[in-house]
Amino acid sequence: MQKYPKFKAAVMHVAPVFLDTARTVDKVCALIEEAAGNGAELMVFSETFISAFPIWSALNAPIHNHGWFRKLAASAIMVPGPEIDKIAATARKVGAIVSIGINEGSQASVGCIWNSNILIGSDGTILNHHRKLVPTFWEKMAWANGDGAGLKVVETDIGKIGMLICGENFNPLARFAMIAQGEQIHLSSYPPVWPAHDPKESSYSVAEGIRIRANAHALEAKVFNLVAASFMDGPMLEQLSAGNAESRRILEDSPRGISMIVSPTGAVIAGPAQNEEAIVYGDIDTAECVEPKQLHDLSGYYNRFDVFKLTIDRSANQPAIFEGDENTRDAAASLAAREDSQESGRIYSLRKS
Repeated sequence: MQKYPKFKAAVMHVAPVFLDTARTVDKVCALIEEAAGNGAELMVFSETFISAFPIWSALNAPIHNHGWFRKLAASAIMVPGPEIDKIAATARKVGAIVSIGINEGSQASVGCIWNSNILIGSDGTILNHHRKLVPTFWEKMAWANGDGAGLKVVETDIGKIGMLICGENFNPLARFAMIAQGEQIHLSSYPPVWPAHDPKESSYSVAEGIRIRANAHALEAKVFNLVAASFMDGPMLEQLSAGNAESRRILEDSPRGISMIVSPTGAVIAGPAQNEEAIVYGDIDTAECVEPKQLHDLSGYYNRFDVFKLTIDRSANQPAIFEGDENTRDAAASLAAREDSQESGRIYSLRKS
């Protein structure tokens, strides 16, 4: 018999301690405990919350950003690693599921950074580890391409959870990969501000882009969409502008990101938060995902899998395989941790049944 869990979620529209990994991790743990004290069983943090989003790449020519890149690389964390262990211990202590965006470092290169999202279970285990498939626009100056190993929907006690990072939510194929796995709760993570143009020359609004895509995915997939953007506080603004009046103007005039919770009908049921720090709480009843499927069930009857076919490669990327030494076993263990061992051939295909 089907079960439809109900629970409270908390979306963290808050600022990291900019480029300070240890203090940001402490803030994460404190916020998890605060939200759990208010009854939340799922906490969602923003894109690369630990501990910086590389907004400087939008403000300065690349030749002026080498120092910023060194700081970002120095603040990146490993998975697994002590920072994730500390967050996982807090999640286990309060019995909550936690989604957290990080800058992830690599053992293979001191300069390789991934934009990653980690989903931690209420028992402290890592349920999913996703690396953003493609950095967007000026983000390419900071992050490496990810892979398909984390394109999973995870079965939990509160429902089936999928997650995509920022611009991946604008990618219909990535979103359909979530829909095709029976997603009920979608987690979308975004930055605090995202200057795509000089605001005096263009009216582009990241907030409006988030609204459109969040509502569309909730409505198309018939899921709850929990949208988490971080917040740019005073210290972050001061460091990013660094006495540069033009950088400060661009940051102050660019619309901020928004955090909210959207229902399976596309209605905003909590938030949005935008211009101040807040925890956005919302009550989720996964039974509300069922009735809308009568109208459009894209992973069921309302599709033509004989006409449309999507194949997803879940292989985890690594630079080399070393045969005949301990590195081989280490590499194999790392791959196994990031791939779905249940999938034959590492390929997930949609086929006509």
